Amino acid sequence: MNSAEPLPPAGYAEVRIVAASPETARVVAEVIRRCFASTEQRSYPAGPEGGTRLHLTVDTARATEPARTWLSASRSSAADRPDTDEV
Repeated sequence: MNSAEPLPPAGYAEVRIVAASPETARVVAEVIRRCFASTEQRSYPAGPEGGTRLHLTVDTARATEPARTWLSASRSSAADRPDTDEV
């Protein structure tokens, strides 16, 4: 995330999906929406080679059971550090 971009409110997460096709990006977004309440997705071109980038905001406080189980099991200090290839 760009440092000039504001952080989402506590309990929310910004999700960005980049895929070669719009359909692939939509499938991934649909899976995320089955686990979390979310905003309407926003779609952008992914770059000069084509592809799609989708953005959505998810409410982690309104997670369904599979997501709650995963969130509880995945809490660690390592999860708070971004990967080196994140932008």
